[in-house]
Amino acid sequence: MVRERRDPEQRPSPEALLEAARREESASGKLKIFVGAAPGVGKTYEMLQSAHAKRKAGIDVVVGFVETHGRAETEALVRDLEVVPRKRLEYRGQIVEEMDLDAVIARRPQIALVDELAHTNAAGSRHPKRYLDVEELLSHGIDVYTAVNIQHIESLNDVVAQITHVRVRETVPDSVFDRADAIELIDLTPDDLIQRLKEGKVYVPKQAERALEHYFSPGNLTALRELALRRTAERVDEQLLTHMQANAIAGPWAAGERILVCVSEDPRAAGLVRYTKRLADRLHAPFTAISIETRRSLQLSDEERDRLADTLRLAEALGGEALTIPAVGRRIADDVVNFAQGNNVTQIVIGKSTRSRWFEMTRGSVVHDLVRRAGNITVHVIAGDELPGEAAPKTAVQTAARSEPFDPLPYLKALGIVLIGLGAAELIQPRFGIENVDLVLLTAVVAVAVRYGLWPSLLATVAASLCYNFFFIPPIYTFTITDPTNVAAFVLFMVVAMIVSNVAARVRTQADAAIGRIRMTEQLHAFSRKLAGTATLDDVLWATAYQIALMLKVRVVLLLPEEGLLTVKSGYPPEDELDQADLAAANWAWSNDRPAGRGSDTLPGAKRLFLPMRTGRGPIGVIGIDNDRTGPLLTPDQRRLLDALVDQGALAIERVLLVEDMDRVKRTVESERLRSALLTSISHDLKTPLASVLGAASTMRDLSGALSDTEKRDLLATVIDESERLNRFIANLLDMTKLESGAIVPNTALHDLGEIVGSALRRASKILNRHKVELVLAADLPMLLLDAVLFEQVLFNLLDNAAKYAPPETMISIRGRRDGGHVVLEIADEGAGIPPGELESVFDKFYRVQKGDHIRPGTGLGLAISRGFVEAMRGTISAANRGERSGAILTIRLPIPAESPALDTAA
Repeated sequence: MVRERRDPEQRPSPEALLEAARREESASGKLKIFVGAAPGVGKTYEMLQSAHAKRKAGIDVVVGFVETHGRAETEALVRDLEVVPRKRLEYRGQIVEEMDLDAVIARRPQIALVDELAHTNAAGSRHPKRYLDVEELLSHGIDVYTAVNIQHIESLNDVVAQITHVRVRETVPDSVFDRADAIELIDLTPDDLIQRLKEGKVYVPKQAERALEHYFSPGNLTALRELALRRTAERVDEQLLTHMQANAIAGPWAAGERILVCVSEDPRAAGLVRYTKRLADRLHAPFTAISIETRRSLQLSDEERDRLADTLRLAEALGGEALTIPAVGRRIADDVVNFAQGNNVTQIVIGKSTRSRWFEMTRGSVVHDLVRRAGNITVHVIAGDELPGEAAPKTAVQTAARSEPFDPLPYLKALGIVLIGLGAAELIQPRFGIENVDLVLLTAVVAVAVRYGLWPSLLATVAASLCYNFFFIPPIYTFTITDPTNVAAFVLFMVVAMIVSNVAARVRTQADAAIGRIRMTEQLHAFSRKLAGTATLDDVLWATAYQIALMLKVRVVLLLPEEGLLTVKSGYPPEDELDQADLAAANWAWSNDRPAGRGSDTLPGAKRLFLPMRTGRGPIGVIGIDNDRTGPLLTPDQRRLLDALVDQGALAIERVLLVEDMDRVKRTVESERLRSALLTSISHDLKTPLASVLGAASTMRDLSGALSDTEKRDLLATVIDESERLNRFIANLLDMTKLESGAIVPNTALHDLGEIVGSALRRASKILNRHKVELVLAADLPMLLLDAVLFEQVLFNLLDNAAKYAPPETMISIRGRRDGGHVVLEIADEGAGIPPGELESVFDKFYRVQKGDHIRPGTGLGLAISRGFVEAMRGTISAANRGERSGAILTIRLPIPAESPALDTAA
């Protein structure tokens, strides 16, 4: 029996504890997925068997949806369980059955069985996919048992298609699979599955023969089985790691291989990463490259820092994870082992040191310490002659050296602090004795180490030791020591002072490094917050250029591809053009996804350094930087900050571009819908008046001698009326086209509302000749800023709409009044009104109210055009049903200008 071995000094991972607490406190149900490599392995059968076992244990189990496929054994298991009746839906002239989600939720069982997780629901269902139904059941606290084949997992869809040459259209996101609380793999060998197929236990005979020839070949089934085993193992491994981190269990538990490679600035570290990649491929295991950040890391040369960064990038490029963690313990080996145990690492790869034996004897060996402390973890020590000296591919550029000229002031201040300590020691010696003098001098040494670092503290240690000898060890005021015990005291004081100063200096160095990381994190957080608040591409580009220029004190230019060519899109200070050398460097960086230009190995004669802006989809643009300084552009720290800023900027640009792509797709879909609706409308509304005109004209041509004058006038009237109808139809199409393209710009001026209303009534007189019209305008109506032509068209469209839907001889009323800072104009009819759920839809393009099976003639554009015109004049339009009687009322609200004379409309 395996016991959980806990390290009393190791704390649980906060992230793992939070995740465990979230799961425990969550009111959602638990999800169990039965996974199979292919259809017919027995997923549904095993799910039903588990359900029967739960029911015998007293748990309430119901069948939400289980597809038996005509298998007698499966039908027998379903028969003994409570089944929620299915919902019947009409789809393409046929009746299909789907899970009745509402009925299952209302039943509220403890466990619901929902088969075929990747199923696509029929049109009319609440969710398009069954896994969304499952998520809703889980959100109501219902546990769900479900089944899925490995080919339906989204991330494996392409792999399965490559193996089987069959593209599965119904898929489940990996997030659904990964959120499962339990995974049960139903495994069956290819031979057994093929035998089941031949026996007719999977498909009917004809379908089984075709399946054996194609999908269910032994090679395909073996590959699918491996995929199922591997994907399930990955999920179980994640659950194991989370359990260990949440319970502070010291690893490794070798349930699955995990490899850790230790890297440094050594040129052979890249070969170590490549060796680890080959080892990981052989073991089918993930690997992590780790660098421990110690005090020595701050003393690395620029070349060594860049080499270490390139090695970590190489690990990421090879599919591993790259991490840099600060040293916590006194020994690097302890930090490596603690990380390995906390992440269930089973194998560690480290390079053999090339340092001398004397160095290892005096300073220790990380390799030897790691081998001694690794415990159950396998350690691979790779000799130097096994690793090529070739470094990682150079992606960094030349960086500026950190110029730190010698500053004598800290050393002078260190001596001053020692003198202050000496004075304090002289004061307390007569009262407390020489035994306490060394503590005062040690305090001075510690103060120097904390304030000024290692080297001033070493000087303070020497000075304090000499002061202790000269002023306090007999004979005083000489450096001679006569008493052997005092020699021991002096040596002990010096050793303790050096150790204390070294420890204090290390703490100060770690604190400085932590402060530096905090500042960088704060800068990145501020930058990301700024980017999150921008919505347009221009704003994101400007924010990125400005922030990078501000933080790094450089000039910035951003280029994005446009019709296959890089084009300057933004910059700080603003930049419109690049010279030929810079443009060549920018294009090279874009094409090769590597830095180019000033300070790099490619086209170093360019004025700017160009870096590709990468995302998961590849490079999306190029950023160029320069300044007026000679030599390298950036320090190593600034280069790392620039990389982080560029990555964030690239993600923000990708986000905006994705939104724009979605908008373009949406507009394309809308345009396609508009085109389809336009063709449908034209086929009816253009054909009908044309038929009337052609019929009247042909009658007059063929029967002109036999027609009376009255009949001729009637035929001519028909031609004129239908021509006017065609004219209105074409005018509406043109107006809608202008609105869609944004070409409508109102030519507003102060107008009398009554005059425009009167003009619209005269124009619509033929349309309204079978209705009564009531016009009531308040006497205090002011003049309004309107485009007279557009507003007259609005009123004409509204009157035309009222005449269509109101019965003959009914009243159409037009009322105008003042309401605060607005003028309200209402057009009411006495028709059937508008269905309550469609009051807003009446302003949609091509919308026409349906009465029974009958749809009124017309384009369905009039109200949509009216809303566009009114909103262009800063007004609003709305629809409502009349309360006191049947009919609809359309209300226009127009703002009153600041200075508008009132009109006398009482007449």
